[in-house]
Amino acid sequence: MPTMSESETPPFRYTAALASEIEPRWQAHWAEHGTFHAPNPSGELADPAHPRAGAPKLHVQDMFPYPSGSGLHVGHPLGYIGTDSYTRYKRMAGFNVLHPMGFDAFGLPAEQYAVQTGTHPATTTAANVERYRQQLRRLGLAYDERRTFATTDPDYYRWTQWIFLQVFNSWFDDKIRKARPIAALIAEFEAGTRATPEQPWAAMSAVERRKLVDSYRLAYVSEAPVNWCPGLGTVLANEEVTPEGRSERGNYPVFQRSLKQWMMRITAYGDRLIEDLDTLDWPEPVKLMQRNWIGRSRGAHVDFPVDGDVIQVFTTRPDTLFGATYMVLAPEHELVSRVVPVSWPSGTKRAWAGGHGTPAEAVAAYRAQAAAKTDEERTDAKEKTGVFIGIFATNPVNGAKIPVFIADYVLAGYGTGAIMAVPGQDERDWQFAEVFELPIIRTVQAPDDYEGAYVGEGPAINSDWLNGMGVADAKAAMITWLEQHGHGRGATTYRLRDWLFSRQRYWGEPFPIVYDETGLPVALPESMLPVVLPDVDDFAPRTFDPDDADTEPETPLSRKRDWVEVELDLGDGPRKYTRETNTMPQWAGSCWYELRYLDPRNDKALVDPDNEAYWMGPQRDGDCGGVDLYVGGVEHAVLHLLYARFWHKVLYDLGHVSSFEPFRKLFNQGYIQAYAFRDDRGVIVPAEEVVERDGRYFYNDAVVTREYGKMGKSLKNVVTPDEMCEQYGADTFRVYEMAMGPLDVSRPWDTRAVVGSQRFLQRVWRLVIDEETGAVRVSDTPLDAPVRKHLHRIIAGVREDMDELRFNTAIAKLIELTNALTPLPAVSREAIEPLILMTAPFAPHLAEELWQKLGHTGSLTYTAFPEADPAQLVAESITYPVQLNGKVRGRIAVAPDTPEAEVREAALSEVAEALSGRTPKKVIVVPGRLVSVVV
Repeated sequence: MPTMSESETPPFRYTAALASEIEPRWQAHWAEHGTFHAPNPSGELADPAHPRAGAPKLHVQDMFPYPSGSGLHVGHPLGYIGTDSYTRYKRMAGFNVLHPMGFDAFGLPAEQYAVQTGTHPATTTAANVERYRQQLRRLGLAYDERRTFATTDPDYYRWTQWIFLQVFNSWFDDKIRKARPIAALIAEFEAGTRATPEQPWAAMSAVERRKLVDSYRLAYVSEAPVNWCPGLGTVLANEEVTPEGRSERGNYPVFQRSLKQWMMRITAYGDRLIEDLDTLDWPEPVKLMQRNWIGRSRGAHVDFPVDGDVIQVFTTRPDTLFGATYMVLAPEHELVSRVVPVSWPSGTKRAWAGGHGTPAEAVAAYRAQAAAKTDEERTDAKEKTGVFIGIFATNPVNGAKIPVFIADYVLAGYGTGAIMAVPGQDERDWQFAEVFELPIIRTVQAPDDYEGAYVGEGPAINSDWLNGMGVADAKAAMITWLEQHGHGRGATTYRLRDWLFSRQRYWGEPFPIVYDETGLPVALPESMLPVVLPDVDDFAPRTFDPDDADTEPETPLSRKRDWVEVELDLGDGPRKYTRETNTMPQWAGSCWYELRYLDPRNDKALVDPDNEAYWMGPQRDGDCGGVDLYVGGVEHAVLHLLYARFWHKVLYDLGHVSSFEPFRKLFNQGYIQAYAFRDDRGVIVPAEEVVERDGRYFYNDAVVTREYGKMGKSLKNVVTPDEMCEQYGADTFRVYEMAMGPLDVSRPWDTRAVVGSQRFLQRVWRLVIDEETGAVRVSDTPLDAPVRKHLHRIIAGVREDMDELRFNTAIAKLIELTNALTPLPAVSREAIEPLILMTAPFAPHLAEELWQKLGHTGSLTYTAFPEADPAQLVAESITYPVQLNGKVRGRIAVAPDTPEAEVREAALSEVAEALSGRTPKKVIVVPGRLVSVVV
């Protein structure tokens, strides 16, 4: 903050106090006049008289925030200020800009607060949303407030439920690789053009037909392995479980259980989700993360006979089948319980039995052990554990009998939940084989003296007819053999699993689903939407002993019996139904919100086709369409973006949208980082109470250590934008955040450095306003030629920087121009007006105030952004360094349009003395850069 005392401060200086008067006044002006309203081409929000009606469109969107009770800290608005600066510039550059903001308001924190305090989550959420809106308004963010919403608004989640019904009432047709209405599937069954698995459609009962159709749906109920947390009484998503296998909230144990859950068949879209990444302007690391998460693998399904049953595995290396010396099933694999024998086979090794008397005892004990681990713990474990289940499978390529184990490093939800183990070519299999004394057979020739599993290229060995083939040829030959002999087939699988879509919580979207007397799901008609979340007396799911894995979820909604048990007429007369009592995950509301921004008041359709096509439709052949710029943190690189892409593709397949991707361009902003401090116990202490003395840091006179990390409550180093606005004003805060460094790079927060941005704005203010009298100082005196050239060079540079989101370098150029104008005897309108307009995206309140003081009326929002005069960008002369054998020996200044021959002649004249009469072998002129003479 400025150190000058109030008595010494000139009366009309730009200060925090003046900013606190200017900023609310302009915010009120913008709100009153709907300054940032973006006109739609049709519908209620159309406005033919708008200054940008019919202009080129630009749809820019931030990843909307979850409105927490603690409000924003200075790290949160970094991206918001960046997009606001960009969109303000683009409005001035002639674009019709849609820049909305909503709130992702369902979620566990509000529910937990409700459980602790009895305050309804809707009350807490509404208060938090209002606080966020006030904080965002105080920063001068230019949103179209008509388009705002929270995902908890019934008018919003009505359409979330509607989209769920579209997914539920669809199936994926593999032949055309797209979703189709479920009615088309039923028509194929009825016509006999699609085969039914066991008996003809006509011979099936109504329930059998429904079960068959349900098995095709893109949204379906399934027994699924889930993360069950008895201490919280709910199933947790993977991202809510710590690497130690405990809940992120409460630190309770988490167990693997199989429970009935709603699933989304996202795996059907695996190929398209990968292939369409090539159409997106996204950071390559994010694309790679999505490809790896989807994890497409090409190989073969192989059938291993076992006691009248079959174990099917998927392998990317069918060429190694001759080296399969044992098999491993996931502990949860459904086959295990069917095939476990009563007693151990003769000759069972002691290490294989795990010290148990029977296979059934060994399996039960090991399953309990595995259930207490997360997927991450299971797959990353260095120590390999497992137990023999008492049976042998037959290797189909050589007839060898190989033992079958269960082990926690194989997951039920990945692939088939079973592997053929080839220790010679897989490190985990090698480690397991060494622990359990299993044979190791190499099937690919390793280099001499190579130890351990070999995963490289080489000729096949120990593989009968494959011997001598390279890996690729051996794969192809083995797949052909498997298919010819009925032992398997070529296939593609994915690491991606179907999306677990159920939560045993209260604060989420209710499912638009009821169950009839058969226990099968029935979709509610659109006329019954929204299914409104009812009030309940107890918001908490039933909790259990944290260590009691053998428990079942009881949801808050299940206790609302008058809501759960309903009588409805769904077209065949009044009947009794039972509602679904799970709620949707928090991801649901964020999977489609970009579409609701386009047409938020439409109560007849998700979005009007004209408005969707205008704002998000493809702009040319091959264009995927979508939001023109989507800005948010890289932490959402996979789940949110993948789920949103999946829903959007379903809507595209069904003809509801014209774009096949939701977000055309993605930009990941960096983080605001800040220092945190720990005492000698390792406990975080409040950063604002730490003092620095002689290069050391003290808290209550005790020495503390300093570390660096992301700003947040846990590190007690939070600085709020409210504090910054009070101390400096919103415009200073905005300029500081944009000037700190490139938007996509994390940067350190230093409150002491904010004053630099304030001083810059004070210099801009001082160019226009006399600090002593308040009079406008600007004259109509033309600029001198050198200053005019400087001005237009800055204009050209700022426009280029703004287009490329290089806000820090744009501000540096504005500071440069301000410094160039400050010492001039007169402040020319010719320079000051462009400076104010170029400053407006970053410091909009100050710019509006100065623009008005220069005699303009209304807002500058739609005033044309300055454009450089090409004639002013032409240099009067160009200086060429002249090199002689690579060393600079002189310089020449010539006009920019000087012919090359004359440049050559002038260069030789410049280095004539150094040449000493020698004749050059070469004279190379690099236009506009240098002349190189070689002797």
